[in-house]
Amino acid sequence: MAEIVLKIIGLILVTSGVILIYDARSITKKFFSFGDQNDASLGLKLLGYLIGIIGGLILYFNF
Repeated sequence: MAEIVLKIIGLILVTSGVILIYDARSITKKFFSFGDQNDASLGLKLLGYLIGIIGGLILYFNF
């Protein structure tokens, strides 16, 4: 049962990481002014990358 829960958590993390990477520009347009959009989108992409890597590692080492 714990393996299934860890797989679901890993899949959710990978999916949310990919969504953050792909939609970073549109997310920052909603929340930041024009000057902050480039820095904020870079930060969201890095955060999405890290979240995706963590989720992938959870999936990889779950046995």
